[in-house]
Amino acid sequence: MSEQFSRRDFLKLAGLGAATTAVLTGCGPASRYVKREPYQQMPEYNTVGQSTYYATTCRECAAGCGLIVRTYQGRAIKTEGNASHPLNLGKTCARGQATLHGLYNPDRIQGPSNGDWDAAIQVVADAFTNYKPDEVAFLMGMAPDHLFDLVTDLASATGMNAPVRYGALGMFEARATLSKAAESLFGQAGLPFFDVGGAQVVLSFGANFLETWLSPVSYTRGFAGLREKKTKMRGTLIQFEARMSATGAKADEWVPLRPGTEALVALAIGRLAAEIRGGAMPRAFSGVDPVEAASRSGVKIEALEHIAEMVAHSTGVLAIPGGAALGQSNGLAVAEAVLALNAFADNIGKPGGVYLSALAPSQTDYHRPASAKEMQAFVEKMASGAFKVLFIHGVNPVFELPKAIDFKGALGKVEQVISFATFPDETAAEADYVFPDHHGLESWGYQRVATGTAQPVLSGAQPVVAPYYDTRATADVLIAAAQLAGGKFAEALPYKDEVEFLQTKISALMSEADGFFTAPDAFTFMAYFQQYGGWWKNTDARQAPASSILNSNLSSAEAEFAGEGEFFLVPFISPTLAEAGANKPWLQELPDPTTTVMWNTWVEINPATAHELGLHNDDMVRVTSEAGELEAYVYLYPAIRPDTIAIPFGQGHTAYGRYAENRGANPANLFGAHFNEAGDLAFAGMKVKIEKVREAKPGVGLARMESRIGVYGEALGEEH
Repeated sequence: MSEQFSRRDFLKLAGLGAATTAVLTGCGPASRYVKREPYQQMPEYNTVGQSTYYATTCRECAAGCGLIVRTYQGRAIKTEGNASHPLNLGKTCARGQATLHGLYNPDRIQGPSNGDWDAAIQVVADAFTNYKPDEVAFLMGMAPDHLFDLVTDLASATGMNAPVRYGALGMFEARATLSKAAESLFGQAGLPFFDVGGAQVVLSFGANFLETWLSPVSYTRGFAGLREKKTKMRGTLIQFEARMSATGAKADEWVPLRPGTEALVALAIGRLAAEIRGGAMPRAFSGVDPVEAASRSGVKIEALEHIAEMVAHSTGVLAIPGGAALGQSNGLAVAEAVLALNAFADNIGKPGGVYLSALAPSQTDYHRPASAKEMQAFVEKMASGAFKVLFIHGVNPVFELPKAIDFKGALGKVEQVISFATFPDETAAEADYVFPDHHGLESWGYQRVATGTAQPVLSGAQPVVAPYYDTRATADVLIAAAQLAGGKFAEALPYKDEVEFLQTKISALMSEADGFFTAPDAFTFMAYFQQYGGWWKNTDARQAPASSILNSNLSSAEAEFAGEGEFFLVPFISPTLAEAGANKPWLQELPDPTTTVMWNTWVEINPATAHELGLHNDDMVRVTSEAGELEAYVYLYPAIRPDTIAIPFGQGHTAYGRYAENRGANPANLFGAHFNEAGDLAFAGMKVKIEKVREAKPGVGLARMESRIGVYGEALGEEH
């Protein structure tokens, strides 16, 4: 088929029928031939003065939010949420809005490192055929799912190692711990779903669900429901954490408990609430002394009793474990203790309670990303020389993994490293070849929604603009290389291109019951899938098996901390940058919601502690752990325990483009190789030392939006 045919011919070929009258552009299989040209070569379906809209999926994290992208004369100019998408219902976060800064980023990799795509495909084909199958490995990010499925099919058919997935967000979310705790609660692994919007009282133990945790846009919608219920009764949020997050700042009560005592506090609340109700004491709470729990956690017994009263007498009580509370040596015990409060509140499988998240359409079991312990084992195999070829896509482990795991050192033991990075990040800099993938807004694909909605959702992606550079879809590269390699490789991926692969996978949904749309044939179904931004069922598919967790003996042991420093370290994902936003100036310029700091890394220290140490705002300090050290500016933060410091994760790149390079510090350099019972990294399980490097200098320090006069009283009464 020629690429030179009209929009009218395309509509006839795609068989869109009534879909062609919709506001959004329907893009079936034939749309691969329709060029989305900039205005110099105006395509027929663009009209001067009118915009064209495309439904796609945000690729800034793995949540799978639906986007509507407005294009004008072939250029993407605005992103908004897809109002029909069950996950985000028309809303987006700042990172979703800033995805355009990735598309137009001047530092994108503009072509294959060997200068020619035919040669690049030959390199990949040779990697398939010149090495034994078990010598070839794939390391992938948490998105997109269609590429993971394609690589899984390739690996299973040829005997290559199954692809491994990892992401820093998954590490800070402690997904392995949540999944294991869900198995204890429900009898099967998966991600819990917390119905914040239907609850009346929410107890959050470290879960920063309004920022970066699991599906923040969905949980923010839930929070709005908590605050403005149908009954017009304002719900209550109580946040337990040593350092006040932006979620804690929105809470009605912030409880600054001692790090590592979260399980003890949760079980103490459960025991006190059970005593208030009367009757038999659940075994889960029987071994805890609330007075001792108050003493060890630094929380007054009166505060625990007050919260227990709410738990005992309120309807719609919901308890959520997450964040730094799980990133400790006792993280699994914390998750189980907090989930036991839900069983006590009798909210499992009920509105305002906790469920097991619905699996995506055609998904048979939950597949979580690798835990940090599993990544350590992967790195050890790299270092041993077991992997001769390593393909990397969608993840930057040189930056995202702790230095203590030494991914960079292990890369040197791999004969051939092939990266499909879109941007020149730290891992791409270590690769032998870089064959750049399209940006997410130039890409086809789909993403399974793992949690955040009651419905099974497969979120669809399509290109909204023509590729700006000489990039190529990684799926197309692998398909072409497999065909070139021939034999079992060609048989594993018998597709013309990525779109044909997608159509094969998506057409299986036609046999699924209760979908929100159907179609008479695969071509039309694919067209609808792209037009609406995915496919989902109309029914609530969350699961709520019976639980016996209250009859279990739950551990209230406190966390163990590595290192001999005097301060607990609480690292947290930057709410604005997350793990991969530092290359976008919009996000760099966006003030942190609690400190208003921009463009840098800071160390949050309680003012009383800073006074004892002789520290002031914008002093430079060195933070040292057993694993490493970093230097950063001081930020006096009253909403943190005096025995705790906090550092955001997101800056500290040594590569990744002009907006990210050599800016701030990476707190992952402080993490030791310590893990909890589920294999997640105990990233919040470190003790650190602090020493002043130099005092603040005029005109040198943190850029912040807040008024230093109003917040700190600095310069009051001075002549200007």
